[in-house]
Amino acid sequence: MSLLAKDRKPIGLLAGWGRFPIAFAQKAKSLGLPVVCVGIRGEASPELIALVPRFYWARPTRLGRMIRCFQREGVEQIVMAGKVHKANLLHQPWKLLTLLPDWRTICWWYFRKRRDNRDDTLLLSIIDEFARDGLRFESALTLCPELLVKPAVLTRRPPTAREQRDIAFGWELAKEMGRLDVGQSVAVKERAVLAVEAIEGTDRAILRAGELCRAGGFVVVKTAKPQQDMRFDVPTIGCTTIESLHRAGGRVLAIEAGKTIVLDQEQTVALADRYGITIVALT
Repeated sequence: MSLLAKDRKPIGLLAGWGRFPIAFAQKAKSLGLPVVCVGIRGEASPELIALVPRFYWARPTRLGRMIRCFQREGVEQIVMAGKVHKANLLHQPWKLLTLLPDWRTICWWYFRKRRDNRDDTLLLSIIDEFARDGLRFESALTLCPELLVKPAVLTRRPPTAREQRDIAFGWELAKEMGRLDVGQSVAVKERAVLAVEAIEGTDRAILRAGELCRAGGFVVVKTAKPQQDMRFDVPTIGCTTIESLHRAGGRVLAIEAGKTIVLDQEQTVALADRYGITIVALT
């Protein structure tokens, strides 16, 4: 069943950090589609409360509460938008006490079989857990495909010949890191790797590259995983990415056309132009 189904059953929004959940809620509101949002506490923006008819907060370790909230409102389809910072969950001391998981989460974490705790493995396992209660996840991009960037040099300044060589070099590495489900971004200069994104996320990987390359002028390549599931973890950039790149001294951001979300594209490109940063979307 499509998110645009005529019976207008409410759509569930499981919202994490960033502007993607806000963009989705705004689009649904403009189309008159009712949305029930469960915001991950400590991640989701309070701005969402005013954008949806029904809103609930839930800790990231309260799967049982999330499921009950959606069921109570008659939700059958859910979209996942925004980031949950995994390092804050997996690597805390005394995490059972500090995170206060509910019984459903404890059963999922300790008794559901998983081969590892990489991003895709965890997210697919969560999708399976919701499916036990008849809740299906769909891609948020079904409703707002215009957020996916088209092939183009988005900024005024195109990449130089040297930067194009670094993009090609970084592209292969980023795809391999994605295949391994390690991260989606790499920073390179003169065909040498400065930083590879892992659990810390793109922005902090960019800042680490800046610490290691004081001269600046490096290239960041961010791609989708070869096995990218568009229901979750879609590569996303926005103004915060450009601010991080500027702060670190980066010069070029290369992204994958058709598989990357550019939030607030007009403002993001304008900010990059102001800083003299190149954004190029490639296939």
